[in-house]
Amino acid sequence: MQFGIFTVGDVTPDPTNGRTPTEHERITAMVTIARKAEEVGLDVFATGEHHNEPFVPSSPTTLLGYVAAQTSTLLLSTSTTLITTNDPVKIAEDYAMLQHLSGGRVDLMMGRGNTGPVYPWFGKDIRAGIPLAVENYALLHRLWREHVVDWKGKFRTPLQSFTSTPRPLDGIPPFVWHGSIRSPEIAEQAAYYGDGFFANHIFWPASHTQRMVALYRERFAHHGHGDPDQAIVGLGGQVFLRRNSQDAVREFRPYFDNAPVYGHGPSLEDFMRETPLTVGSPQQVIDRTLGFREYVGDYQRQLFLMDHAGLPLKTVLEQLDLLGEEVVPVLRKEFAALKPAHVPEAPTHASMLAAATTTEAVA
Repeated sequence: MQFGIFTVGDVTPDPTNGRTPTEHERITAMVTIARKAEEVGLDVFATGEHHNEPFVPSSPTTLLGYVAAQTSTLLLSTSTTLITTNDPVKIAEDYAMLQHLSGGRVDLMMGRGNTGPVYPWFGKDIRAGIPLAVENYALLHRLWREHVVDWKGKFRTPLQSFTSTPRPLDGIPPFVWHGSIRSPEIAEQAAYYGDGFFANHIFWPASHTQRMVALYRERFAHHGHGDPDQAIVGLGGQVFLRRNSQDAVREFRPYFDNAPVYGHGPSLEDFMRETPLTVGSPQQVIDRTLGFREYVGDYQRQLFLMDHAGLPLKTVLEQLDLLGEEVVPVLRKEFAALKPAHVPEAPTHASMLAAATTTEAVA
């Protein structure tokens, strides 16, 4: 099972001292956090994509390419690649380039984003969000698998005898996750292609995530990709750690109370009870995370959000030390012991290349 972190790249004032980091400080902090993730033994670093304040990750491949040059084992991913407002041709080329530069250490998560004004900024209509996601990904899927593409659709100019360059590394396209919080159409899309489905699992109760993952598993099997429990599932999560749970709650409370998304709303205790947010000791995070399996089944990737809401870099790095040293080793052992042999691991470039080579040899 893969463990990692994802960032949304928000530039938020620290509510304990009122200081707001500069954009430069926030961007360099994200790089430091990625390097730390590898240092403490995590598998994945993922960045969001935003084109509006107060967020800075407007160019995920630039950030991930820079991180790739400073790491050696870390899998580089996105927590959202805007399949609706980006040109599929540019996605195909940018992420294939990143594949080559990183030696295959890349996958990506398709999403529609959560910022309505982005659509008109890029010449799109938010009311066509789902159709855009479906059509654009259908084209992207072909661009990575067909050397010459003729294509005509509703939302972009036609293509005639087009070849995207560079071609995917070793002829193996990056593995794709489809991320969604609430849209069953996206779960269906992931199932249709046999891709991964990532349930963000931050703001909604467990029952909602359970329904979305169950739908994806059912449709994955319907489309002939394997049994429902062989579908590729990822979950988001949100934690704040201290060795003593009371210290964790006391320290995190002002950040929670003033967070851009859920601040000035439910209490921290209510939010922890109704969503997967865990603020407490390493053992509490272990127990809560192991409990996710009870309602989504065996899954392949767990990403945690840890660097948001104005938390200072020093605190985030301390969080990563605790996660890497005291939480993830136990989770790896426990999840591995529970996982049946027929349930696959998350695909990587190496595993997909090995599978393709074996298929060619048999043929």
